[in-house]
This record gives sequence, C-alpha cells and structure tokens, in this order.
Amino acid sequence: MASKRKQKKMPALSTTSSADIAFMILLFFLLTTSMDTDMGLARRLPPPVPKDQKNTDIDIKKRNLMVVLINTNNQILCNGQFVEVNQLKELVKEFIANPFNDEHKPEKTEVDVPFYGKMMVTKNHIISLQNDRGTEYQAYINVQNELAAAYNELRNDVSKEKFGRVFDELDEEQQKAVQMIYPQKISEAEPKNYGGK
Repeated sequence: MASKRKQKKMPALSTTSSADIAFMILLFFLLTTSMDTDMGLARRLPPPVPKDQKNTDIDIKKRNLMVVLINTNNQILCNGQFVEVNQLKELVKEFIANPFNDEHKPEKTEVDVPFYGKMMVTKNHIISLQNDRGTEYQAYINVQNELAAAYNELRNDVSKEKFGRVFDELDEEQQKAVQMIYPQKISEAEPKNYGGK
C-alpha cells in the first residue's frame, strides 16, 4: 500500500495590519508630494451695498474713463483704438499719471498725502475692462496682467523716489500713502457680445 503524502496546510496570511500599512503609505505620499494648484486672481471685492442705500447713477466725466475692450478675436481696443498687448501698459500708465495735465486724460485733484504733502493726483480715473463672451481666458488674463503692471510700476516709481524701496517693501502706512497717489480703479464689466473687427 502506497503511503499517503501528508499535505501541509499553508498558514493564513494575516491581513489585520494591511489597512494600517495602506494608511501609512497614503499618508506618506500626501505629506511628501506637492500638487499643482491654480492660483486665483488677487482681487478684493467691494463691500456689500447697504440695504437702505438708494440706487444712484455715478456721473463719470469722459476724460476720466479709459475703456479697454477685448473682442471675440482677442483684439484689444483701448478707447476705440486697436493696440497690441505689449503697448497697453505704457498707455495705461500715461492715462493714470497724466504727467502733462492733458485735457483728454483724467483731471487732477489736489490731495494731501502723508509723507508727500500736497500733490495733484488723478483720483477720479477709472479703467473699464470689458470683454466679449468669445474672448479667450488667456487673452483676458494677459490684459489684466498689463493693467496691474501699470499700477505696480507707477507705485514703485514714487516709492523708490521717496523711500528708496519698491512698494511691496514699504510698511502699511507708507503703502497707504502711495495708494492715495495711484489708487487702483479697475472696473470689470460682465462679458457681452461685441463681435470682431
């Protein structure tokens, strides 16, 4: 009679710690990897309108308003004239500063600015940014960047002239003073259908 081979039973694999190991691996990857995140635009929303405030139309003088329009073909019109995106910053800087007190650019008002004294500034200027519904997102962002760069360069110039440092390096009170000279006034309108050229 042939001898029967004894079959050995394999010991069962303990799975009690598998969940712990999986959790530790997940935690390791979460802590050691960096994820690309889209940065939002640095924009401060206006405060909410009080309920008891009446609706009043603000009268804006034509000379105080610069309209920057991006049409459906991603072309930029600055006060009705076609411009390239790389020309926009200098046009906006000249509009905001109005160095020669041009009657077609924002009117200047005397303001008593801390650290600077009395200065003539274009505090009533407004840049109205408008776009067509067909405008590409990147074209809109490129224009926003040029508008922000215009303000940044103007603020840096007066900051370096007075304090020897760029705007971002100033303390809060100094920054407020510089913002009185060049207040950022960009109005972004809801997209409309303007069409192409």
